[in-house]
Amino acid sequence: MKNLLTDIPGTLPDELFDTLVDTPSVCIQRIVSRGHTTPGDDWYDQDTNEFVVLLKGAATLEFEKGRMVGLEPGNWLQIPAHAKHRVAWTDESSETVWLAVHYT
Repeated sequence: MKNLLTDIPGTLPDELFDTLVDTPSVCIQRIVSRGHTTPGDDWYDQDTNEFVVLLKGAATLEFEKGRMVGLEPGNWLQIPAHAKHRVAWTDESSETVWLAVHYT
């Protein structure tokens, strides 16, 4: 058995992406951020739908048309394929732990 909130390195120079399940129809990842954001004018434009839930910490997602969504533990969001989005903010003082499910 594993725990999504453990085995987090003390320093995170980059966001940590752990792939937990990867099949042709679904990919499940644990993502850990600590003050990380999507660089500059980069946007995620994914070919798959994404269900994301925030397990720990705090974050803000920005969507291409300016919509901002603040997330706290327990908040979840459905992001349709090709909905351009970026991570605008994550808490710098502690880990932000996400569970992302990408599916077709």
